[in-house]
This record gives sequence, structure tokens and C-alpha cells, in this order.
Amino acid sequence: MYSPEKIRNIAIIAHIDHGKTTLLDALLKQSNLFRDNEQVRERMMDSYDQEQERGITIFAKHTSVYFDDYKINIIDTPGHADFSGEVERILGMVDSVLLLVDAQEGPMPQTRFVLSKSLKMGLKPIVVLNKIDRPHANPDRVLDETFDLFAELGATDEQLDFRYCYASGLSGFATHHMHDIRKDMRPLFELITYAVHPPKGSLDNPFLMHVSTIAYDDYVGRQACGKIMEGWIKKGQQVIHIDDKGNEKKATITRIEGHLGLEKVEVEEAGVGDIAILSGIPEVTIGDTLCDPKNIVHLPRIKLDEPTVSIDMTVNNSPFVGRSGKHVTMNKIRDRLEKEKRANISLRIEDQAGDQDKITVSGRGELHLAVLIEAMRRENYEFSVSTPRVIIKEINGEKHEPIERVHIEVPQEYSGTIIEELSRRRGEMQLLDTDENGITSIDFLIPTRGLMGYRNEFLTATRGLGILTSVFEQFAPWKGTIPGRPRGVLISIGAGKTSGYACFNLQDRGTLFVSPGDEVYEGMVVGENSRDNDLIVNVTKGKQLTNVRASGSDENIILTPARRFTLEQAIDYIQEDELIEVTPDCIRMRKRYLTENERKRFGSKE
Repeated sequence: MYSPEKIRNIAIIAHIDHGKTTLLDALLKQSNLFRDNEQVRERMMDSYDQEQERGITIFAKHTSVYFDDYKINIIDTPGHADFSGEVERILGMVDSVLLLVDAQEGPMPQTRFVLSKSLKMGLKPIVVLNKIDRPHANPDRVLDETFDLFAELGATDEQLDFRYCYASGLSGFATHHMHDIRKDMRPLFELITYAVHPPKGSLDNPFLMHVSTIAYDDYVGRQACGKIMEGWIKKGQQVIHIDDKGNEKKATITRIEGHLGLEKVEVEEAGVGDIAILSGIPEVTIGDTLCDPKNIVHLPRIKLDEPTVSIDMTVNNSPFVGRSGKHVTMNKIRDRLEKEKRANISLRIEDQAGDQDKITVSGRGELHLAVLIEAMRRENYEFSVSTPRVIIKEINGEKHEPIERVHIEVPQEYSGTIIEELSRRRGEMQLLDTDENGITSIDFLIPTRGLMGYRNEFLTATRGLGILTSVFEQFAPWKGTIPGRPRGVLISIGAGKTSGYACFNLQDRGTLFVSPGDEVYEGMVVGENSRDNDLIVNVTKGKQLTNVRASGSDENIILTPARRFTLEQAIDYIQEDELIEVTPDCIRMRKRYLTENERKRFGSKE
């Protein structure tokens, strides 16, 4: 067990793609945890399959490294705004944060969000100017911008006097000054041990711990993970578990684990400042308190910002139900969502009163919800998903909706189109600036409703050269109606297999989502109409054959490739009278039949 004076607890926070996980790779490789001939992959902390595929961090991860005679506990956090609940709840476990800022891009919207959370909790960040070896890096300008951001967010004088260093996670070096020798990560390790204060608390006090995350083990069940705030704990010791309702239950600790590099290691005891994983408390959940039976303390619950977007999940009732999915009933879907609810407190999952066939799932954004849907799909669940809706709040009798701060970088020639479209979607421009390279930076405050379905249009409008990032800003008064999707859809009139002949003849009517040989059913969305109305089409129609062969009548047909949707694109695309059918094999879209109330609400002519 390490003395608390020799423990340092830090989290790495930054905007998406500013290099948190890559910098952590360099720290792990240089802390002599791996054999010389051991093969380790890039972004080794991104262990979840969707993280590796998407190239982003979704869940906060814990690790420990040793430097000289210090033990440094490090938490890698997500950079995407949709997973900010992960950042909020782990900041209580650390004594400082490494704020990574790209030395070329400077502070971005998510940098602002995570920094404001850290400053409010009284943490004193260490600023790491990362990627200084890139050709257009300008660390001096970025350092000034970061200082301005600290001041703008109301940092105290002590927080404004932050320590900083220069680094490149990819090249594996850190330096105190720009012109120092670029050798290894030692300067950053030294800065952490010098500038981060040791954890508060004493080994002599009774045991106390706040549960920040939950793990699961097939042998010992649910495990509580958090920082030990007071005292120490050993295997076989009794503790009091206090749940969200204030109920107190006795439990015996059956196993204690810590982190070392990428592994969990079993230990006999753990003390103040250690981030420990405790087994033996079957009903434990995030935000619970574990304490000594002789000194019962009720710690405050972990508070997170509220969700902004919700979807409805229902059973899949299309003609293709059960073809590829194993779990198709509402009970199975409800059980899976209940399991998610216990481990993921940033999602809100609730049954609809009076409607047993629908569960509403609320989260921070479409990507947040899409990660859950994709995980369920891979576990052989099959279900339907409604269009996302923003969560409305009543404040002083007035309707309020979520507003996002959007930061856009585009080549100058596309900026006029972007400004026009975002203004049409009720956006208010806050900043417009063009640099010497012809790149225009635009900041907008826009309702979350206005961003839904826009990201695909944005990529098309900027020929894929634009960058768009957004972060939740506040709830503000309702901004009025926002125009929806400009085009209608093509709907299949019957069931069967699509034919090349029918697809060829329908190409002039719009963009098809199906290829020849795909199976379709009545009511399935098979394409996008080139006009603003929905059109019913026969995509299974075959060519009428005769016994007369005529020269030139059987010329080759040339088909445009079908447009395929990812899950997030489909969630963005559908309207109120449409559903996404999610199965392990594929994602389909279809029309749904509206109730009388919904017809009135949406003004549908169905």
C-alpha cells in the first residue's frame, strides 16, 4: 500500500482528436510496464470495440503507472460532447487534470466545456500544448488563447497561474520550454509529481469511498470503483453500503483490485488516494457511499447535467421480424435497458405511463444514443427506434429548449452557404473570422433541433472539407418552427426482391437506398424522392418478357450505387412518421401508422 504523499491522481481532458489517448500511450510505454519485445497496439486504452472502430473514446478508463517512487493514477476521458457524463463523474476522483490543447487548432468547444467543469470543482489544471511538431503549430498563440479562456470562465488567481509544458504524444516527448531537447516524457512526469498535490485524507481515519464507476466480473458480479477518500480497506473487511434512497446495508469485501498499465491486479489492501475496485456489494451503483460501520457518512449523490435528446424504443413489428435477431420481445429489450440504466447514469431510461410497448431513452445527443443502440444490435437484439426529439423544459411558465454552441471551420468559399443554412435553422452567429490560409471559423448558437439531420448536409455542402463540432450551451426560450427534411421518400408498394429493371427506371425519381436483389416489404422506405412529397413506388417490378428477340432492346442498364446509412445517419434522417428497424444484419427505415393525436400534432396527411 502506497503512502498518500506518494500518490498522484489526474485525468486527461481535451476536445475530441486533440490526442489524449495517444499521449497516454506514450506515458504507458515509457513507464517500463511492457517487455521490450511485447506488441502493444495504438490507442491501447480504447478497449471497447466501438471505440476502436470509430476512433473515439466513449468510456472513461483507469490506469496506473510508476515514476521514480511515485504512483500516478491516470484516467483517460472521452473528448466528444455526447459522452460528457463520463467526464463529469470522474472529476471527483482526481486532484488535478491535464488539459490537452492542440498547438495548431487551439481551444475548441469541448475544451471550453471540460475546463469549465474542472474549474468549478476547484481543480488546478496543468496545460499540455500537444502536437507541437506539426508543421503549422503555433504554441505561443494557443497558450495566449488558453489563458484567455481560463479568464473568460472565471478562473481564480491560483487557477490562472497554471503550469504548462509542450509535448507530442505521437513522437513521445515532452519539454518544459520550446527549445529544450526533445527526448522523452520525463518532463511531464516531473511536472505531474511536482504540481499536483497529494490526495487529501488520512490512513488513520475510518474507511470512506464514493462509487464513481461500476465494473462487472463473471465470477464476483458487480464491482464498485472509486477513489478511497479516507482510511484503508482490506479483504474480508465489513463495510456499510448506502444506496440512493439512503438505505444502509452491511457487506463484506471479497476482492480488492487496482490498475497497473492495461491490467487489473488483485491486492490485499488499499488506502487513501488509491483508485480501487471492490467486490462483494451486489446491489452497488454509481453515486453510492461505502463507509466504515463505526463511522457512517452519507455523501452527496453525483450530479450530472440533464439529457437533451430522447428516442422511443418499441418492438420491431415489420414483416421481417425475427429473421436475424434473437431477442425481439419487449421484456428482453426492457431487461437490457434496465441493465444499462444501472451502469450508465448519464442515460435516462423510463417507461411511458399507460404504454407498456414503448420505452423512452434520453441522452446527450444522437451519438450517445447510437452507441447504446449499436451495442444492443451486436448483442442480437431487434427493435424499432423513433425519430429523436429534444427535451423541453418549462421555466417560469415558458417553453425552453436546448441550445448548442457550434464551431465550424470551412474553406472561405463555402462559408456563405453554411451561414445562410444555419440562419434558416434559427442559428445566431457569434463569431466570424478568416485566417491567412483562407479557412473561415464560424461560431453559432443554434437549437439542438436545428442541428438534427444537418451534419450530412454539411459534409455535402463543404465537399467533405468542413469541420463541425458542437457542445450543449444552455436551455433557452423556444425559437419557433424549424424547416424539416426538404425532400420526401420513396415507399415500396409491396413485398418481394428488388429488380435491376425497376431500380433503373426509378433512378430519375430520386436516390435509391436499395440495390437489385434486396428484400423489401410494403411501407419500407426504399429511397429519397427528388421532390418534397412522399411517393409510393414498385421497386420489385420485373421486365415483361416476350418470345420475340429484337435487336437493341436488351441494352445494358447502368445503376447508380445505392445510398447506405450508418445508424447515426439514419437517426438524423427520419421524420416523425418514420421508424428505424434495427436488426443485427441491417438497418431499414419504414413508414409508421400515426395515432389520431400524432396526426394532429405533426399535421400528417397519412
